[in-house]
Amino acid sequence: MDEFRVIDSPADFDDAVRRLASGEGPVAVDAERASGFRYSQRAYLIQMFRRGAGTFLFDPPRIPDFADLQAAIRSEEWVLHAASQDLACLREVGLDPERIFDTELAARLLGMPRVGLASVVEELLDIRLAKEHSAADWSTRPLPQSWLTYAALDVELLVDVRDRLVERLAESGKAELAEQEFEAVLHREAKPPSAEPWRRLSGIHGVRGQRNLAVARELWLARDARAAELDIAPGRMVPDASILAAAKALPQSRRALADLREFTGRASRSELDRWWAAIERGLSSDDLPAVRVPTDSPPPPRAWAMRNPEADARLRLARAALLEVAEAREMPVENLLTPDHLRRVAWSPPAEYTAEAIGEALRELGARPWQLEATAQLIADAFVEASQSVQDAESDAS
Repeated sequence: MDEFRVIDSPADFDDAVRRLASGEGPVAVDAERASGFRYSQRAYLIQMFRRGAGTFLFDPPRIPDFADLQAAIRSEEWVLHAASQDLACLREVGLDPERIFDTELAARLLGMPRVGLASVVEELLDIRLAKEHSAADWSTRPLPQSWLTYAALDVELLVDVRDRLVERLAESGKAELAEQEFEAVLHREAKPPSAEPWRRLSGIHGVRGQRNLAVARELWLARDARAAELDIAPGRMVPDASILAAAKALPQSRRALADLREFTGRASRSELDRWWAAIERGLSSDDLPAVRVPTDSPPPPRAWAMRNPEADARLRLARAALLEVAEAREMPVENLLTPDHLRRVAWSPPAEYTAEAIGEALRELGARPWQLEATAQLIADAFVEASQSVQDAESDAS
């Protein structure tokens, strides 16, 4: 078995850049983070493979500037699996492709039953990949050789996978729509930071009172600040469930917090003063959070039948129509059209139920041309049918 080493010196980096630049065809790229261990989402290992060049494992914390590598391969096609997961951390170090091929997305568009890398490799290449290190702490140094072998295999087979997928996309007539999807992933704008990121606490919807929410907020802010300072994943210090338990219990003293059995985590007792200070701020704050946050999103579909029967009918009929098309095209319905796009158009439709008006509304939400061609007329027809069915029901009732 080949021995792999991490590229962490200027001389090795320059050699890798020269070899990658002289290689042939697409460049397979992957990145390993330390999610669940570190606060940051930075890349702790970046893997690349190119035919005629070989496999290269870069150590981003030890490489101050990736500009030469970016210049060498920028114009080539980069092959990634689930590109949306890695593009942000690659861009953070200055690696930004001009065009991509996303093997996971291609597998979805082809209707493959399992789209994880190991499953796709096994189906297309009949090779089994072990995934035992997928959740490892990649900030570990030195990285064990077994981890490096695992990381290398993630890119060494990716170009072969890409070639098989290209063949299948062409055979199924999906090559053009796949290109549109890859472009959409590449140019998708990052979501703006949340005004109240603490509301991402898992289970926060179970916290009702404003004072309870204030305590949850202050605990989250205290944990986040400390986690950023130490570069530790927040949940490793105090889990979300512990914050919510304290927010619901509203302990009135440091002792009461210490006695709260549900308040667990590695730092739950070692930094008890920090958490109690946060609770005190929440208990005394005059800035109480709103229980319900205004949003431009439609309400949950389960509430539509009571609140807006015609919107409910529009959504149900359009969903059924799109499901038939997705099955005929052998792809998941969520890839045929983003579910949120359909919900928004069904809840607040254009004045005219025409393919042109529906298509324009979907285009403004970010739907791609192939999606509009495949769905706009069907949705328009479903909306017309829904309107008629509601009118008929009202007429019968009267």
